[in-house]
Amino acid sequence: MAAAHDVEMESVNLNMETGEKGELEEETMKENREGKDFPRSRKVHRIVSKWMLPEPVRRTYLERANCLPPPLFIISISLAELAVFIYYAVWKPQKQWITLDTGILESPFTYRPDKREEAWRFISYMLVHAGVQHIVGNLFMQLVLGIPLEMVHKGLRVGLVYLAGVLAGSLASSIFDPLKSLVGASGGVYALMGGYFMNVIVNFREMIPAFGIVRLLVIILIVASDMGFALYRRFFVPANGSPVSFAAHIAGGFAGMSIGYTVFSCFDKTLLKDPRFWIAIAAYVACLLFAVLFNIFLSPAN
Repeated sequence: MAAAHDVEMESVNLNMETGEKGELEEETMKENREGKDFPRSRKVHRIVSKWMLPEPVRRTYLERANCLPPPLFIISISLAELAVFIYYAVWKPQKQWITLDTGILESPFTYRPDKREEAWRFISYMLVHAGVQHIVGNLFMQLVLGIPLEMVHKGLRVGLVYLAGVLAGSLASSIFDPLKSLVGASGGVYALMGGYFMNVIVNFREMIPAFGIVRLLVIILIVASDMGFALYRRFFVPANGSPVSFAAHIAGGFAGMSIGYTVFSCFDKTLLKDPRFWIAIAAYVACLLFAVLFNIFLSPAN
């Protein structure tokens, strides 16, 4: 009986070992298949997580990382801006390519103080750019920064921050530079940068290793050159041209540092349950209402 019992126990142990081996082999094969099928995408997501997220939440992101939906908002808005630029540069040729001349000020998209009753101009001005340098700088920044942001936070949140910066830019321009026109997507681009950099500053040790400082310096250099070009268009434009306001850069940055930081700091939480989001929205709406009332009753452009 004892011998039979021992044989039976050995058989059970053997079956258990065989089952465990089979499970291990199956898991190993599964990992190998995943490694062969998605090595590049996993590497991309890992890099994106280091750029966009503090260390404690990277694993949560990587567990559910995918490109569904893909970053359609940033790609679509970039293609629209490029198409409008090509239209005004080629099909409605200007005097020069480097800095498009006064023809763009006649565009139905451009924000103009004497056309403020056409409310769509407070948003549509983002589609028109003042020259090659202007559009290349904006497209580069919003693609390099916007696509990774959209991979993490998805298009709805990135679109909210981007458009909040665009609207803040035109309204700020109508208050602080009320007699000047406005073109370019800098308000939206600076909103993305404002939200991202606030997140970096708060989580500096976790988000930016030593080699990341170089990337920050490159971005700062691009921002400085873009601001320099904006100041040139505003204060040193040729006598036969029309100065373009630069207030959208600053206002877009502030919109990003408030709404953008709140949105980009809680990627794995319900945004509507975050009190910081509602505080930022309330402050934004208060500024928006002030700008609207200013334009109706107090603007020198009336």
